[in-house]
Amino acid sequence: MADMHTSTQDNVTRYLSLDALRGFAVMGILAMNIIAFAMPEWAYITPLAYGGDGVADQISWLFSFIFIDGKMRGLFSLLFGASMLLVIERAEAAGRSGMRTHYARMFWLLIFGLIHFYFIWFGDILVTYALIALLAVQFRQWEPERLIKWALIVYALGFVMWALQFGGLQFLQWAATQPGADADLARQFREVVNSPELQFNVTQELTVHRGGYTEIVADKLTDWTQPFTAALQALTETLPLMMLGMALFKNGFLIGSWTAADYRRWALRLAVTGLVLNALVGLWVALSGFDKITALAGFLAWSLLPRLLVTLGYVAGLLLLIDKYASSPLIARVAATGKAAFTNYLGTSIVMTTIFYGYGLGLYGSVNRAWLWPFVLGACVVMLWWSKPWLDRFRYGPLEWLWRSLARGALQPMRR
Repeated sequence: MADMHTSTQDNVTRYLSLDALRGFAVMGILAMNIIAFAMPEWAYITPLAYGGDGVADQISWLFSFIFIDGKMRGLFSLLFGASMLLVIERAEAAGRSGMRTHYARMFWLLIFGLIHFYFIWFGDILVTYALIALLAVQFRQWEPERLIKWALIVYALGFVMWALQFGGLQFLQWAATQPGADADLARQFREVVNSPELQFNVTQELTVHRGGYTEIVADKLTDWTQPFTAALQALTETLPLMMLGMALFKNGFLIGSWTAADYRRWALRLAVTGLVLNALVGLWVALSGFDKITALAGFLAWSLLPRLLVTLGYVAGLLLLIDKYASSPLIARVAATGKAAFTNYLGTSIVMTTIFYGYGLGLYGSVNRAWLWPFVLGACVVMLWWSKPWLDRFRYGPLEWLWRSLARGALQPMRR
């Protein structure tokens, strides 16, 4: 596998591998986001909170936990790191300041993200990317080996931090629920379980999201710091993934420079190992009766390492798939979906909130978890349908054009 099917469009070199990976990611991430679009937030963590009454719903939760949760977001983060380097390189090759270009792009990405969070959907990831990319770019000149080493160190530190926090909480739960448990331990555990952070708040969320647009926006504005605290919480996962993306771009992994045997070997080793470990964590949560503390620990701590393995394994496997079917119409459409990933990501939020929120069709909390899959498949079909015909006529997706024009301070040519 040589550098995977590069092409030159408008004097810009594009890598089919990066575009197609981004296309798979933007479609795949909806499979988890759909829960937060359609149900109270806690349903994402445990079906015990909402939407888990039926066996099909619980199987759907388990499938998503094992195969999807965090992996598509991880793929996005890897690609963001790689694209960051690519944008800087292109700017410098054109005689512009690479860092000035980067900072301008991140400033406007931050603005887009804040608009997305406050006025469209609370599950925004753009603010996190814009802020963490300001730190990640400082390592852009490191060699791949150094990037990989420090990325794994930061990721491991994050795992230890979350494992200590939630492992300690699980130990407290176990100790406080034993026969003859110490009264102080039992009291501490009750205080933790009854804390506002661990309440499902289903009734409140149903009321808010079944209401009008102004009520939904007002609710988010009451906690206006949330996008920034989310970025801080995501730091030890997102930063190392961006660093790994930079490293894997530099060493040729993400652009298909390795042999097919290498990709096959890494896909099998990483994905299989990670999926087995993730399945064990998911089954543990299920066997606990989807207990909220066990589910939180599974999502935020114990699945971290398996999630990284699966994400990297998926990358290797998808690169094999993209190379094998590079000339197929389907991969061309997936790549176009990836080129317009910014528009597809924000467009999905607009469409799904309109479908589920009270100011639209008002389906919030009314569709069972298993029956959300047709919404995911329908959105993917729409993304594949519109992206390629649009990009056959225009240089960029609509929001990609707006972002680029704002970052450069001038309207960019749109038509080909």
